[in-house]
Amino acid sequence: MASSSESTESTPSSLLKRLCCQVTGLSDVNKFAPAVEEDEFQVSEKIKRQLVRKGREKDAAIFSELHRKLKAQGVLHNRWGVLYLLMSLSDTAPSSKQTSSFINSSLFSKGLPAYATSTPFHGGTRGGRDMTLTHSALYSTGSSGISSIHSGQHTDTTPVPQSFMPSNLKSALVPRTPESDEVNESELLKDLMYAFQGIEGRWIKFNTVKDGYRIDSQAGIPKAVRQLVSKLAECGWLYNKTKTYVTSWSTDKAFGLVGQSFCAALHQELTEYYRFITVMEAQLQHEQDAGFEDSSNTGLTLRRLAVWTFDPLVRLKVLAALVDACKGKKGGALASAIYSYIQHGDPFVRSLIKHTLTMVFQPVYATLVRWIYDGELEDTYHEFFVASDPTVNHDRLWHDKYSLRKTMIPSCISTEQARRILLTGKSINFLRQVCQDRTSTAAETMFTQDSNNDFQDMIDLVYKETSQNLLTVLHTKYKFMDHLKAMRRYLLLGQGDFIRHLMDLLEEDLAKPASNLYLHNLTGILEMAIRATNAQYDDADTLKRLDVRLLEVSPGDTGWDVFSLDYHVDGPIRTVFTPESMILYLQVFNFLWRAKRMEYILAMIWKNQISYAKYLKPIPELNKILHQCHILGAEMVHFIQQVQYYINFEVIECSWDILLTKVAEAEDLDYIIAAHQEFQDTVIARCLLDDKSRVILTQLRTIFDLIIQFQTAQSQFYQSAEHEIACREKFNKMKDKRTEEGEWALTEAESEEESNRKEEFLNTVIPSTWAQLTVLAQSYQDMVQDFLVMLTSHADVNLRFLSFRLDFNEYYKCRAPDKLRSPLMYQRTKRVR
Repeated sequence: MASSSESTESTPSSLLKRLCCQVTGLSDVNKFAPAVEEDEFQVSEKIKRQLVRKGREKDAAIFSELHRKLKAQGVLHNRWGVLYLLMSLSDTAPSSKQTSSFINSSLFSKGLPAYATSTPFHGGTRGGRDMTLTHSALYSTGSSGISSIHSGQHTDTTPVPQSFMPSNLKSALVPRTPESDEVNESELLKDLMYAFQGIEGRWIKFNTVKDGYRIDSQAGIPKAVRQLVSKLAECGWLYNKTKTYVTSWSTDKAFGLVGQSFCAALHQELTEYYRFITVMEAQLQHEQDAGFEDSSNTGLTLRRLAVWTFDPLVRLKVLAALVDACKGKKGGALASAIYSYIQHGDPFVRSLIKHTLTMVFQPVYATLVRWIYDGELEDTYHEFFVASDPTVNHDRLWHDKYSLRKTMIPSCISTEQARRILLTGKSINFLRQVCQDRTSTAAETMFTQDSNNDFQDMIDLVYKETSQNLLTVLHTKYKFMDHLKAMRRYLLLGQGDFIRHLMDLLEEDLAKPASNLYLHNLTGILEMAIRATNAQYDDADTLKRLDVRLLEVSPGDTGWDVFSLDYHVDGPIRTVFTPESMILYLQVFNFLWRAKRMEYILAMIWKNQISYAKYLKPIPELNKILHQCHILGAEMVHFIQQVQYYINFEVIECSWDILLTKVAEAEDLDYIIAAHQEFQDTVIARCLLDDKSRVILTQLRTIFDLIIQFQTAQSQFYQSAEHEIACREKFNKMKDKRTEEGEWALTEAESEEESNRKEEFLNTVIPSTWAQLTVLAQSYQDMVQDFLVMLTSHADVNLRFLSFRLDFNEYYKCRAPDKLRSPLMYQRTKRVR
C-alpha cells in the first residue's frame, strides 16, 4: 500500500497539483476545478476583459495574438484547461509579493518580441474612466474568426468573409450615461441584442407602419437615447431583410445553382454576424458571471455598442442592397446585379462583393468550362446564357439549336466573349453530331499547361482551336470550296461553254409548251451537255449533284419559263447552303437564264439578218423593212450586252471575289455563313430581285418580252419574204423551161396572175410588217426610257451607273427630253455636289 501511495503522488497530475499549491500558497487546489462549461472561447474572452479592466490593453492584444498562434500549432489538446488555470491563478489573491511578481512578470511581461504586438492599439490611462480602447485589442481572437480577414492572410482556397467586428475602433469610450428612472441602459441593451436577431424585446418593438424597430412610446427614455437605439436597431431590420431572402429562396430548387450559391454566401455572412452577436452578449453578461469583479466603468454601453456595430452595420447594408438588387433575378442576371457593385470605392465593401461573386460565379464557371471543352450543356434551371432547344434536328443544329440568352449574360462577360463561348460549344456539337468527327482538340491541354492564362486567353484559345478544327473538316472531308465553286459555274452560269451548248441542245424542247416537257428527256440532254464540254472534268461528286428542275407551270408558259438547273446538297454543307439559300440561287438562275436567252435570241436574230440581207436582194421593196430590222436589232443588242456586262462583271464577279477573300480569312463557320449570305443578298439586290426593285424588274422583263416579239415578227416576215422569193424563182424557172422548149414563156393570164400576186404581196405583207415593226420599235424605246428613269432614281449607285452605261451617248435622252432630262440632270448634279 505504501508503494501504491508513493506511485500516486508521483504522477504528473499530482505533481502539478502540488506545484500549484506551492505557488499559490493554498492548501487545496481543487478550488480551481471549473464550475462552468468547457468553452475555450468564453475563457479567452474573460481573460482579455480582465486585462482591459486593469488598463492592460497592450497585454490583451498580446494574449490574443499568442492564443491564435497556440491554436495554429495544435500541440496542446486541452487548451481550455490551461487557459482556465491561468485565469483562476490571476483571480486568486497572491500570498506574497513574490507570487504576484511571478505572475505579472512571467505570464504577461512587456518584454515580449516585437512581432507579438503587431495588432495596432492606442494606450490609455491605466484604471482611468476615460481610457481609449481599440477593437483589435479587444477582439483579435482566433476562435471566433472575427479578425481573420483584416489580417490579410488566407490559407483556404475559398475566401473567408470579413468579420462583422469593427476594424478601426479609435473613438474614445466615454463613461456610462446616467440611467433613466424607468428603463435602465442594461434593459435597452438586452432588447437590442434581441432586435439584432430580429426578435422583439420588452421595450423595442417592430413597427410595421414605419417598417423598423422603435422604442415603446410609453417608456421613459430621453429623446437622444431613443434616436441612438433606433439607429442601433437598424442592424436588426437589415438582418431581417437578408434573413428573409435567404429563408425564402434557399429551399426553392427552381432558383438555380447561382441563386443557391448566392444564398450560401449570404448565410456565411450571417454566420459571422451571429458570432458578433455572441461576443456582444458575452460582453453584456460579464458582470453577472461568477469570479469577476465589477466592471461598470468599462462594460458595454449604448455608445460603445454604437461604435462596435459600425462595421457590421455597413456589411448588413451591403447585403441588404444586394438582396434588393437581386429580387426576381436568377442565373447570369443575378450575377450581373452583384457585379455592378464591384466598382465600389470602399475597399471594405469591394472585398465583400468580391467574395460573394466568387461563390456566385462558381456554378456559372463550371457550366462554362464544361460547355467550351466538352460541348455539354447541363442547365436544368435555365440560368446559363447559352440556351439549347432539344426539338431541333441535326440539319438545323447550327442555326436554331443553340442561342444566347442575352438577359443571362453576366455583365463581366462582353458580348463578343459570349458569342465566342456560344460558337465554341456549338462547333464541338456540330463536329460530333453532324460531321461525325470526334477528334479531340489540343486547346484544353494547352490551357492546363499554362495555368497563368486569364479568362480572355482561355476563351480565345479554345475558340480558335475548335473553330479551326471545324473549318478544316469542312474543307477537307466535305469539300466545301468545290461545292461553292460548282454553284458559281452552274447556277450562276459561270461555265460559259456548258451553258451555251446546253441552250443549243434544249432550244427545240424548250420552245414547246411547258406541259409537254418530260424530266427524263431534259436530264438526258443535261448529261450530253456535260460530256461535250469542259464540265466533264469536274469532280464526280459535284456532277452527281447537278440536276434538272421544272418550276411551277402557269397557263401559257413555255419550256423556257419553267426550266431550271438544280444542285443537291446534304450533310454539313447544308448548313451553309440552306434550303432558303438554294431558293435564292434558283431565283438568280432564272433571271440569268432569261438574260442569257435574250443574248442567245439576239445572236440568232443578227445571224438571220446577215443571211437574209443577201437572200432578199431580188426584192428591193424590202430594203426599208430590212433596214428597220437592223436598227431595232442593234438597239436591242446594245441594251442586252450592257445589261449582261453589268450582271456578270460588276455584280457577280466582284461579289464572288469578295466572298472568296472572306472565306479564306474566316475564323469560324458563322463568318463563312455570313459572308455567303452577304454575297447572295448583294446579287439579289443588284439583279433587281429584291422587293425594292420589283417594279424595275417587271419593266426589264417587259423589254425581254419585246425582244421575243421582235424575233417572232422578224421570223414571220422572213417566212413571207422567203415564200415570195420561192414563188418568183418558181415562176422564172417555168419561163426559162418553156423558152428552152421553144414555147411561149408566158400567157397573158399567167402574166396577169403573177403581177397580181406580187402586187398583193407588196400591198399586204410589206405595210403590215412595217406597221408591226414601227409599233414594236416605239414600244421598245418607250419601255427602255421608262427603265432608265427608274434606274436614275434608284437608291443603289451601281444601278444608277447602269443607266449611264445604257445611255452613254444620250440617245434616249434626246428622243425623250421630258422623261429623261430632269432625272438625269438631277442625279448628276447631286453626284457632283
